[in-house]
Amino acid sequence: MLHSIDIFPTDRLRTPKRLSEQPLIHHSAVIYESQIGSYTDIGPGCTIAESVFDDYSYAAGDASIIYAEVGKFCSIASHARINPGNHPMDRVTQHHMTYRRVEYGFDSTDDVEFFKWRRDHRCVIGHDVWLGHAVVVMPGVTIGTGAVVGSQAVVTKDVAPYQVVAGVPARPIRMRFSDDVIAKLLSIQWWNWDRCTLKERFNDLRDVPAFIAKYG
Repeated sequence: MLHSIDIFPTDRLRTPKRLSEQPLIHHSAVIYESQIGSYTDIGPGCTIAESVFDDYSYAAGDASIIYAEVGKFCSIASHARINPGNHPMDRVTQHHMTYRRVEYGFDSTDDVEFFKWRRDHRCVIGHDVWLGHAVVVMPGVTIGTGAVVGSQAVVTKDVAPYQVVAGVPARPIRMRFSDDVIAKLLSIQWWNWDRCTLKERFNDLRDVPAFIAKYG
């Protein structure tokens, strides 16, 4: 016998989201020393630290974004990890007691230089980038505007604009458009249009040839 369940628990009524200039941040998310853009949506369990998360971008949930620059209109699926932590493989032990020394009572200060390396190798995510479920973007990697990264890929090298990559490590699959179309889209830079212009030209975003003919 099948039971029809409309909502469970019954007190969790789903209300449609309404984004605005004020970022929409889930109460379980953690944000530290970051700049968050307008019309952004940061889902449950997300962590954003010392990063920029620009206009219209969203993180679906349980994403970790640390020491990164995320452009506008980015779509970040759940459990993505941008700039994950690393361990010192060149030391006798790679355990984090050698750099989180205070926690273990081995010193009065932590290993500042070790943490500085990760801060100095920020990730850069361009505009209109789609990161699939559980994607990992390693420190120092740049992902170009319009790129797509397949689910569970580990990105160890830079990704070109409008390139589709997937796998472990991530490898090129194809380009979304021809070189000529890519060049024109990068030249138009629609992601920098203000709100009024975007609303006025919104319906043109679905047809690439017509869009380029009109604005390129």
